[in-house]
Amino acid sequence: MNLRGSSSIPKMAEEISKSELRSSAAATSTPSSSTTAKSRWSWPSVLRWIPTSNNHIIAAEKRLLSIIKTPYVQEQVNIGSSPPGSKIRWFRSSSDEPRFINTVTFDSKEDSPTLIMVHGYGASQGFFFRNFDALASRFRVIAVDQLGCGGSSRPDFTCKSTEETEAWFIDSFEEWRKAKNLSNFILLGHSLGGYVAAKYALKHPEHVQHLILVGPAGFSAQSDAKSEWITKFRATWKGAILNHLWESNFTPQKIIRGLGPWGPDLVRKYTNARFGAYSSGSVLTTEESSLLTDYVYHTLAAKASGELCLKYIFSFGAFARMPLLHSAPEWKVPTTFIYGFEDWMNYQGAQEARKHMKVPCEIIRVPQVYISIMSLYPSINMSIHL
Repeated sequence: MNLRGSSSIPKMAEEISKSELRSSAAATSTPSSSTTAKSRWSWPSVLRWIPTSNNHIIAAEKRLLSIIKTPYVQEQVNIGSSPPGSKIRWFRSSSDEPRFINTVTFDSKEDSPTLIMVHGYGASQGFFFRNFDALASRFRVIAVDQLGCGGSSRPDFTCKSTEETEAWFIDSFEEWRKAKNLSNFILLGHSLGGYVAAKYALKHPEHVQHLILVGPAGFSAQSDAKSEWITKFRATWKGAILNHLWESNFTPQKIIRGLGPWGPDLVRKYTNARFGAYSSGSVLTTEESSLLTDYVYHTLAAKASGELCLKYIFSFGAFARMPLLHSAPEWKVPTTFIYGFEDWMNYQGAQEARKHMKVPCEIIRVPQVYISIMSLYPSINMSIHL
């Protein structure tokens, strides 16, 4: 779940030209010359399906991160096929094959504090690409794709409860941490990633030095007084339809897949709307927009897996089924909250949580309409005093 209306695709801004579609298709698939000639003869470019896979995602990620000046290492970290000591494979999977977490680690100065970045819903670590150079000047930055997202393994999603769904993310992250032999790190989570980071810190506080939650989801519950509007809306025919779609686990990614050849066009409009006209700071360059569109398309169009978590963690309206606010008295890690002045996520949940926390807690509100995940560094820099 990402800021700017994260549980649905926001308004879009610009069309992909036919030439961009051709170049994207050429960059992401390599059919034989005879097949290519035949397909070009048979189908107009606008009707060609653009295939995707984990390899396509990693290739698109590499092209996007080629913009970054700081050297980095990309790796697939093996987290095994099941939790240690358990006879049950990862979340009732029908396969015993090992799972991998896609990880990018940036070069840093010696003894730099470690900052681990966890993305939000419908996103992946590449969404942070404009932050990496600035953050790497002060931190040892490690960005991950959560299990079932981005370039990580995408097991069949078999979770049937909120507890199982939280374990999907928390336990796989812990196995990743063990494999990387990390501890005493700063953990940053954005939106749904903030929810996961907070839940992880509650379960494994001994490994987290400081928690940074950027527009975190999951602090409010449907029982809150301010949720009355959703109850009234659900009683309308429009609300009933949307609630049914939510409970049926209909995701925005399914729209991208269903559109087939027109999927990249919608993604282009999405990236330009989200990181263009409505963003703060400098808008994407033509090159950035093209590379990000290609990357986002492949991460959204790939096999459904982690995206199916939504209905189990949140009820319709993005209200947490197990709100973080209820866990505030158990908080054991110093925490910084970062929100935009008119953030889609309400900062008042953090204010209420702070009243019950027994650890240092700071709330930073950035004087912009929304927090842009493209420009987090200034807020992060002033939120940690090491």
